[in-house]
Amino acid sequence: MDNLITLYQQRLNLQGDTFSRIDHDDAMIGVVYKITEKTGAQLILKICPRASDYLREVYFLRFFADRLPVPHIRQVVEPEEEISGAILMECLRGTSLQSTDFTDGIAYEIGSLLGRIHLNRVAGYGDLTQPHDLSSDPRTYFTRKYEEGFTECSGHLPKALLEQCRSYYDTHLDLLSSVDGPCIIHRDFRAGNIIVHDGKIQGIIDWSSARASFAEEDFCPLEHGEWPMQKSSKRSFLAGYASIRPVPHYEAIMPLLRLSRALAAVGFTVKSGTSESIHARVYQSERYFLETFFQRF
Repeated sequence: MDNLITLYQQRLNLQGDTFSRIDHDDAMIGVVYKITEKTGAQLILKICPRASDYLREVYFLRFFADRLPVPHIRQVVEPEEEISGAILMECLRGTSLQSTDFTDGIAYEIGSLLGRIHLNRVAGYGDLTQPHDLSSDPRTYFTRKYEEGFTECSGHLPKALLEQCRSYYDTHLDLLSSVDGPCIIHRDFRAGNIIVHDGKIQGIIDWSSARASFAEEDFCPLEHGEWPMQKSSKRSFLAGYASIRPVPHYEAIMPLLRLSRALAAVGFTVKSGTSESIHARVYQSERYFLETFFQRF
């Protein structure tokens, strides 16, 4: 990694600056460094091992640059055969949102920000960096993502559990025929990706999973326990969203979305070999959800 950092230092003219890696337990993809320049100013360098993540991060940071509070891009290193794409960006003041930061006012503002993201309607479902691949049918897009997670879990989860997951998918897929889309979604809209300082929201980060989808997907982290909210804060969150656009009726489809999200998380940790190391907590939590899913739904 030292040689790789030297390469990025040269490409971005950061020689002599200090690189400090930022590790998060729930960070799945991407390597992030805080850079302290010789002047004392700070920047963020995000390295994306997958070219598709790099392309989406750049696309959405540029798209929302004057529309939402997002970090401004300073420079980029485009992906090449032996080097991952990287984005040098503004370091937003503050830290990721914690449970102690929550007030009804903050929750309301976060909800309104999500509504503003979803106001951006698009031509189809899929990866906006690959417009030729967009589909008019949300089931096509959702099936591709579901199958990816399902395949990664095959040979790891018990066969009987996988058969239950397949059966649930088959009998509930048509719920997608009336979803709220297509529109831009963040797809990882949770507290860890909201930066706050002194009780004020400074920005929304980590756009590498964003794409054209249906609004209900961005409510999945809220219902999947990834927001440290009390009931009053959740009401404020939904009221903030409703101040921008109507809240989707997502209750019926939410179990299917949560099932897909859990399969994707378990599959990723298994595929990357991190289920017993850096992503053990994520793996254990999501596997438990899968194992108890059919007792609840």
